Amino acid sequence: MEPSLEITFDRLRRYLAEDELIQAILDELRQTLTVDRVVLYSFNSERVGQVTFESLSDRKLSILSSSGADECFNSQYSQLYEDGRIRAIPDIEVEPIESCHRDFLRELQVKANLVVPILCARGLWGLLVAHHCQSTFNWSADNILAMQVTASNVSIFADSLDS
Repeated sequence: MEPSLEITFDRLRRYLAEDELIQAILDELRQTLTVDRVVLYSFNSERVGQVTFESLSDRKLSILSSSGADECFNSQYSQLYEDGRIRAIPDIEVEPIESCHRDFLRELQVKANLVVPILCARGLWGLLVAHHCQSTFNWSADNILAMQVTASNVSIFADSLDS
């Protein structure tokens, strides 16, 4: 990960309230990855999820507060992310994914998708998701590392964000 992103996280922690901090972190991540959308998708105790924060390149792409109910996301996938699964999809049209998941991503205007779990002491808290909506994209190791570092930073606030 670029040193500037890590320095930005440290500076932001000192000056911003938690909600502002999360938003600033997502904005910085979106710009660093040069993606169209980054969302924080958090789960409640029943494993029902909702987009609670987002950073966008274009307001027309907003899915904030969406339940984002992917019919294909079940306890099997939840367990994979609980175990630390990272899912990088460079092109949703050629990736071997379930058709209902492909339809869900199309509905969100997604061409390429990167998902990293947000894990805290009690397990899977949510997902950090980056979307390319304009084109397909080959995710690099640096992209994945930036997402992992960001997810780790967000996990620090997971309990307070639940309140």
